[in-house]
Amino acid sequence: MKPTDSVITYGNSILQHGPFNNRIYFITLAPEDLPAIIRYADDLAEKEGYTKIVGKVPLSSAEHFFHAGYVIEASIPAFYQGREEAVFMAKYTDPARKEIKGLDKHTETLATVQKHTAHRKEGYLSEGVALRPAQTDDAENLAALFQRVFPTYPFPIFDPAYLKKSMQDNVRYFLITHGENIAASAACEVDEASLTAEMTDFAADPLYRGRGFAGILLAEMEKAMKREGIITGYTIARSISLPMNAVFAGAGYRFGGMLPNNTNISGAMESMNIWYKKL
Repeated sequence: MKPTDSVITYGNSILQHGPFNNRIYFITLAPEDLPAIIRYADDLAEKEGYTKIVGKVPLSSAEHFFHAGYVIEASIPAFYQGREEAVFMAKYTDPARKEIKGLDKHTETLATVQKHTAHRKEGYLSEGVALRPAQTDDAENLAALFQRVFPTYPFPIFDPAYLKKSMQDNVRYFLITHGENIAASAACEVDEASLTAEMTDFAADPLYRGRGFAGILLAEMEKAMKREGIITGYTIARSISLPMNAVFAGAGYRFGGMLPNNTNISGAMESMNIWYKKL
């Protein structure tokens, strides 16, 4: 089993932490847990030696984090139920982690994809290829696909039990299949409280790349989320991945900022781009 970090609760908030990503991540933040949760995260980071603390914060709660030494790295307007802005705030215990190596490459990728904003490249499904929602019976094959595609990943998607539980909770997986094989997949992580969905876990088997499957999956997920009453879709994408950033820019998503050296994914600690769209 590939390594992952732990997910814990503090009050009504959910955090992920561990040495794999070398960080604490506020997955969800309950306002009633402020400001005590900030002190808790500081103490945990000091105890474990983590070099970054990061998370989504309602703008109305940002002042607590400013006073504790956090900075805003990205934002999504009208995130919470289409009304309040979310800001991604971060604090570094090691200044070196803020430094983005090869910044020119990140900037070039962003400039390239933004030239194609809202110009979706149409993919195609050839004969024998189908698009459908995933079921719990797909968990084993889906985990195997993730194992083939990602050398590392920030959440335990290589574990079929984790995938089954996430399907039963708040994650909707979508698959493109060819016979018994999963050719590509993606997921919507739904937050009913904020009426948002994170478009995530995009993976394509190497044998099926170059067919525009990511764009097809994204379009299908947007339709499904609209039916569920979700207002905003967003993603946290590898900033050096030209194809994935192009998929979101092409689908009309707007750039919300970059999270430096944020996530252990695809075998390295990478910076991540925020993209968002009102559905």
